[in-house]
Amino acid sequence: MDKAVFLLGPTGVGKSELAISLAKKFDGEIISADSVAVYKGFDIGSAKPSKSQMQGVKHHMIDVCTPSQRFTVQDFVLQTRGLISQICSRGHLPIVVGGTGLYVKALLCGFNFGDTDIDQDLRQQLDLLAQQEGALAVWKRLEALDKQKAQQIPVGNVKRVIRAIEVLKSGGKTTSKPCDFQYRAFAISMDRQLLYQRINQRVDVMVQNGLVDEVKGLLSQGVSHQCQPMQAIGYKEVVAALDGKTTLPDAITLIKQHSRNYAKRQFTYLRTMPQVTLVDWQNAAVVEEEIQKFVGETK
Repeated sequence: MDKAVFLLGPTGVGKSELAISLAKKFDGEIISADSVAVYKGFDIGSAKPSKSQMQGVKHHMIDVCTPSQRFTVQDFVLQTRGLISQICSRGHLPIVVGGTGLYVKALLCGFNFGDTDIDQDLRQQLDLLAQQEGALAVWKRLEALDKQKAQQIPVGNVKRVIRAIEVLKSGGKTTSKPCDFQYRAFAISMDRQLLYQRINQRVDVMVQNGLVDEVKGLLSQGVSHQCQPMQAIGYKEVVAALDGKTTLPDAITLIKQHSRNYAKRQFTYLRTMPQVTLVDWQNAAVVEEEIQKFVGETK
């Protein structure tokens, strides 16, 4: 049976650096589990690694679609399952790295989000409802259909709420089945205050590296304000500043605040993950030891 390693944790905790170190030691290939890094052109705000930062380690699931394309959780699961099989067939170790918890949980738990067609009329109705009455009004529609499902999706994630309503109204269900590969999953933890400090510094570096110019460039190329990746933290705040809805200094402050809040949610989400070993960032050697045992096991 194929084997894969998962390296999880909140934004800014140092997953990418550790993953590259592990890949070099265990002849691994990295699969990014980041919902923004899949989009071409969204580089700085997603902390996408440069060629030099990759240090010769092969990376997958980066720059796989254009901003105008819709990339779903199901797309991630199907493509990543194929990649894990391909990487293992080459005798290498797949190392899935990321902070988009829904991607990873869907892959590990085998969630089926329903093979339903897009209902444009329903989407337009719900989009209009969100604009006129707010995200809570749309979420309430989902709650009326499936209270348990509603509790799994944040009120503010309108796209996911609308998709869930779409699936439910079409008769689809969200079922699960075991994944078809063996895995070990590690979540890197860090003192909360230290992590927040690192996040603030990371945002400053992004701005220094040209985040604002990156957003300007994307918009000048015709990328829509409303496209999926432009709603991500770091991009939506800069867009608001460029539209004159806020100042750039205030936008930067908001990016830091929203990133810290996101990291907190990532910590919470990790607790719902199956069979995840929590490892302090200062004790990363434990991960290496456990992977060594894992790759040496036979079954």
